[in-house]
Amino acid sequence: MGRDRAARLSGQLPAGSRLFPGETTLSGPVTARPPSPRVVAGWILRRPETLNETEHLSPKAILVHCPELDALTGRVRSFGQMLTERQGERLPQWLDAVRRDDLPGLHTLAAGIDRDRDAVIAGLTLPWSSGVVEGHVNRIKMLKRQMFGRAGFALLRKRVLLA
Repeated sequence: MGRDRAARLSGQLPAGSRLFPGETTLSGPVTARPPSPRVVAGWILRRPETLNETEHLSPKAILVHCPELDALTGRVRSFGQMLTERQGERLPQWLDAVRRDDLPGLHTLAAGIDRDRDAVIAGLTLPWSSGVVEGHVNRIKMLKRQMFGRAGFALLRKRVLLA
């Protein structure tokens, strides 16, 4: 068991290190594993000022080598700023900029936003929100799914009113 664990960890030792006394040294340079897509997405989606020093330097090293990811990061962060600061009037310029970029994933998002552009702009600019209503609808649907096939409308009504 110890040798298996050591063999798995051998990629983490510097070149020239010995695993066991009398064993031959490792050959070749040891490189760090690249970050997972989930970690990179977290770096992109979080505000830069909330990243710690290590998290701040790692994305910079990756973005230098991948201009597409750098452009994507800029577009995603500007969209996030529009959302948090309620700047819906900037949406048409953002959509035009996304269409000019060679980022197919964002093209799909832009096409979806374009289908209901007026509603999205209103949602990004107006102070009203239907979040509370949507929360209640989501809760009722969850209750309905839980009770599927168990009882009729009367029990569902009672459960919704008592919850």
